[in-house]
Amino acid sequence: MAKTGRNDLCHCGSGRKYKKCHAITEHPATRGRLLLVMVGGAVLAAILVGIASFTAERNPTATRTWSPEHGHYHDANGLEVP
Repeated sequence: MAKTGRNDLCHCGSGRKYKKCHAITEHPATRGRLLLVMVGGAVLAAILVGIASFTAERNPTATRTWSPEHGHYHDANGLEVP
């Protein structure tokens, strides 16, 4: 007997597709595995972004100083910084 395809009618006679009827209960690991891969990828991406932010070269001339008489920040050259 041939294997039931995901889009074939279910063997139980419900009239629904196999993937919406018995495939959910017969193959639950597929959904969990997909979720695990997605969460793992998101965690890995967050770790890589965190590492990149700590190892990025910082510009030492980009210091800002508050100017109370002007009401905004200035950089080391005296130019207004947003």
